[in-house]
Formats: sequence, C-alpha cells, structure tokens
Amino acid sequence: QVQLAESGGGLVQAGGSLRLSCAASGRTFSSYTMGWFRQAPGKEREFVAAITSSGGRAYYTDSVKGRFTISRDNARNSMYLQMNSLKPEDTGVYYCASKAPTSGSYYYIPSYDYWGQGTRVTVSS
Repeated sequence: QVQLAESGGGLVQAGGSLRLSCAASGRTFSSYTMGWFRQAPGKEREFVAAITSSGGRAYYTDSVKGRFTISRDNARNSMYLQMNSLKPEDTGVYYCASKAPTSGSYYYIPSYDYWGQGTRVTVSS
C-alpha cells in the first residue's frame, strides 16, 4: 500500500506561480515513476507531467512546456511541480500518482495505481 498527499494549491492571479508538493509513504518511492494529472471542472482528468524513478527524464503535456517543471527528491520521498506563468486554463484539481516503471505509458491514466486526494488550483484572470 502507498499513500500520496498533495499540497500547495490555492488561488493565484494569471501570470503568477505556485509550487505543488506530493509526499509519499508506504512504498519504495525511488523505484517508481511519478506523475501529475489535473481535472478541470466538467472535464476529464488529463496528464500534466511525469518524471522517471531516478529523476533523469521528465515529460510534459504541450500546454505546460516551458512553464511547469516537475522534480523529485527521493531522499525526502517527495515530488514537486513548479508552475509559473499560470493561466486561467490551468485551473483544476491536481493529483499526484505513482506507477511501476514498466506498467504502461507515463501519460496513460490507467498505468498509475496509486493516487493522492488532489489539491485545488484556481487561476483568476
């Protein structure tokens, strides 16, 4: 069993920044790929970013490239999402999730087996 807990969400004006954190427990954190997903009101959950177990490679959806940075600290069992130049369309609930490295594509929601409860991000125009 693994537990994931997100924090750092809030209300921010367009152009502002937020840093989300995901704390993990109950698993060998450093062995697993981690991802961030988000769900806007009335929309499907979507992939935002992922990072490999070592932190050596990161992947982003096109809409956040150049604005968001995913990182992890395996010594602290934590993952982060630095979000800059936020836009109203970034509004949503952000979830962190973990998956085994071989369990499917990093952008594919069913590949992930553990999820946090989400943290809400609201970007005002």
